[in-house]
Amino acid sequence: MTEALGSTATPERGRPEDQTSPSRRGKRKKKGPLGRMGTFYRQIIAELRKVVWPKRNDLVTYTTVVIVFVVVIIAFVSVLDLGFAKLVEWVFG
Repeated sequence: MTEALGSTATPERGRPEDQTSPSRRGKRKKKGPLGRMGTFYRQIIAELRKVVWPKRNDLVTYTTVVIVFVVVIIAFVSVLDLGFAKLVEWVFG
């Protein structure tokens, strides 16, 4: 008995292992530089169409939040800088 029953080594009926679908058998057709650029830009446009763009109110809100956050961080860093400058002046005279 050399053949194992239920072995995964034997292909299923109707689906031989050594045959592949015709669409995957061949290589892609090579395109020139202009063809590749055209494909690239078509893909960019397709991806940009998937983007959910914010409404005007949302955009104004997000922009305001970012500007306020940046101003707060600038004030915090300025206070730290002024404090360190005074400390260095006091220590080194």
